[in-house]
Amino acid sequence: MVPPAKPSSIVSLLVVDDNIVQRMQVVALCRELGVEMIYEAASGAEALELLSLLVLPPDVAIVDLEMPGMDGVELIELLHERQLAIPLVVVSSREVVLINTVEAMARNLGIPVVAGIRKPVQREALAAAFEGWNREQAEPGVAADRAPQVEIDSRDLAAAIESGAIDVHYQPKVDMTQGVVCGVEALARWTHPTLGEIRPDRFVELAEHEGLIHALTMTVLRQAFGVAARWNAAGMRLSMAVNLSPLLLEDPTLVRELSTLLEEHGLEARQIVLEITESSVVDCMGVALGVLARLRLKGFGLSIDDYGTGFSSMQQLARIPFSELKIDRAFVRGAHQRTNLRVILQSALDMSRQLGLVTVAEGIETLADWQLVRDFGCGVGQGFLISAAMPADRLPDWIERHAPRLFQLGTAC
Repeated sequence: MVPPAKPSSIVSLLVVDDNIVQRMQVVALCRELGVEMIYEAASGAEALELLSLLVLPPDVAIVDLEMPGMDGVELIELLHERQLAIPLVVVSSREVVLINTVEAMARNLGIPVVAGIRKPVQREALAAAFEGWNREQAEPGVAADRAPQVEIDSRDLAAAIESGAIDVHYQPKVDMTQGVVCGVEALARWTHPTLGEIRPDRFVELAEHEGLIHALTMTVLRQAFGVAARWNAAGMRLSMAVNLSPLLLEDPTLVRELSTLLEEHGLEARQIVLEITESSVVDCMGVALGVLARLRLKGFGLSIDDYGTGFSSMQQLARIPFSELKIDRAFVRGAHQRTNLRVILQSALDMSRQLGLVTVAEGIETLADWQLVRDFGCGVGQGFLISAAMPADRLPDWIERHAPRLFQLGTAC
């Protein structure tokens, strides 16, 4: 039996559908899944009128696309105009590509999308959507990031870096054919003394803007390299992936700094993978290309991160000596249900194999995601199905406890 959605995440919900039978069915399913307060609207106009009367908007709105008068697309556009960024479940009996298009439109307008579901809505699909949303809400910094943004003081960030208040958590990466942990990604975490968890992309962007990115990166690297050295000494040798800001690539001394850090911790360069986002390497010229070439000559792995989200993917693979291709979660999550995503995913994996690159799929959240990317020949998997990021001292015990489950994932047919 599919467990109910966590009521702490989705308490109230709005169902907008002109078909009373289908609307009642969805309402019944939501009640089964633990939603406590459900509003109903038979049209887009009725939904807008209801929302204008509510003190607090619902946690989620389930919107049918095909309605007379105001259709679901127009309703979403009006929600944007009225600055009502209510997370959406988009439903329709039309083709999946059309649903995907509306999802992309909503996201581009700044409206969160929980899922897109074909009608008639099934309990399993709705439960999976709610569970995925609950996990996303639980991710560090996500809920706070959706709240009204509070400006972060760069002096607070500088003080956090100086005092060692920037923590590093480690998300396991699993060999998909053997079902064993083969590496981790080091992820910076910052808990502000008054604002709480700050989403990493917010404080990284601030660091880049305020000239703190070098100091932030070095504190993350020192922690990550120190952890890798301790794990090596304990017989737990894992690759260590660390994100690298494109701004640092303009500094030719970066190669010497990283090499010095390796020597201080007794590590080999081949154990370290430097992740560089695809969009950031588009403008790599001169010094940056030289730095990347020297890093590869030293033995560091170079990963093109978030592959598929930029516009010049193949060009970057042709001119920069990457050793790894990391496929963005947007092409992994739900790809088993979407033909267009499967085609993109398979073509990227086929190309990477021909280029001799290690392939990593991030954002694996369900068993169906895992099976699809593994069947397509992906080498390494990462995502909430495996584990969220965790402090370094928890990882060894986690690996020991979850080894049987991971082995089953790797050997399952």
